[in-house]
Amino acid sequence: MTGDLILGLETSCDETAAALVTPGGEIRSSVVASQAALHARYGGVVPELASRDHVRRVVPLTQRVLADAGARLADLDGIAYTQGPGLAGALLVGASVACALGFALGKPAIGVHHMEGHLLSPLLADPKPEFPFVALLVSGGHTLLARVEGVGRYEILGSTLDDAAGEAFDKTAKLLGLGYPGGPQLAALAERGRADVFRFPRPLTERPGLDFSFSGLKTAVVVALRERTLDEQTCADAARGFEEAVVDTLVLKCRRAIDATGVRTLVIAGGVGANRRLRARMLAMGEQAGVRVVYPRAEYCTDNGAMIALLGHLRLSAGQQDDLAIGARARWPMTELVPPGG
Repeated sequence: MTGDLILGLETSCDETAAALVTPGGEIRSSVVASQAALHARYGGVVPELASRDHVRRVVPLTQRVLADAGARLADLDGIAYTQGPGLAGALLVGASVACALGFALGKPAIGVHHMEGHLLSPLLADPKPEFPFVALLVSGGHTLLARVEGVGRYEILGSTLDDAAGEAFDKTAKLLGLGYPGGPQLAALAERGRADVFRFPRPLTERPGLDFSFSGLKTAVVVALRERTLDEQTCADAARGFEEAVVDTLVLKCRRAIDATGVRTLVIAGGVGANRRLRARMLAMGEQAGVRVVYPRAEYCTDNGAMIALLGHLRLSAGQQDDLAIGARARWPMTELVPPGG
C-alpha cells in the first residue's frame, strides 16, 4: 500500500470526527464535533438526533481536515470508518460517506472496530508502545482489560459484568444533579471534595479475577445520600468518594493483570482515561511496579478520527481489503476480531 494519507471517519455515537493520518502515524489534522449540547436537554443521547447531526457535519468536517492539512481527495491512500459497535443509524452515516469516497476515488475503504481503535490509540503517542502490552479500555460504554499481542490479536482478561465505568460516572452525576455529559462534570466537582468523607465499596476487589462491576457503586451513593441535604459541599464530597472508588478499583485490577501476564507495559485508553486522578494513580502504580504506563494525549482518549485512520492504515497495510458494500454492526464482540488475513 503506497500513498500519503489515510482519512478516518468516526460516527459511532454522539461525536462526529474526521482526521488525516500519514502511514507513519503522524496526525496531519484532526477535528471532533461534539453533540453534547444537542442531547443535554434529554439527559442522554437520542439516536435519531445523533444520526441527523452526523449527516449535517460529516462532509464539512472531511472538507475541513483536508483544508487544514493542505491536502486534496486525490492524496488519500484509503478511507477508514467506524463500522461498529455503536448506534446503527449513526454508523451508517460514516459508512455511506467512506464507501462513496472509496468508489469515486478508486481507493480502498475499510470498516474498523471502534473499541479496537481505542485499544491501539496509544500508538499515536511518541514514543509508541511496543507489543505486547496490557490495555485497559475504560469509556462510557466499555470497561475491559486485554493483553494485546498485535493488530487483531487480543486476549480479553476481564470485562464489566454490568455498567461500564464511564456509564457509572454519568449515572452518578445525574444523581448529584449535574448536567450531561456527566462524567467530566463529576470529575471537576470531585476536585473540590474532601477525602474520606464518603468511603464507597471497591467492587469485586476482595476476590480474585479481573472482571469489573460498577452498578452497585451507584446504589451505594444513593444509600449514603438518602438522608442528607445535597448542598454543594456534600455533593463534592460524594463525587470525590465515588471517583476514588472507581480509580482504586481500576488501578488494583490493572496491577493484577500486570502481575498475571508479566507484561511490563500498560496502556490506558478510552474517554475515562482522560481523568486526572486516574492518570496520576496509574502513573504512581507503574513507577512502583516498574511498569511503563502509556496514555494517548487527552484529546485522543475520547472518540476521534485519528485512531480510526491509524487502525485503518494498520489493517490495510497488512493486506486486509473490504468491498465497498455499506454496512454497520451495532453489536460487534471483540472476540470476533482476527489479525489481517487471519
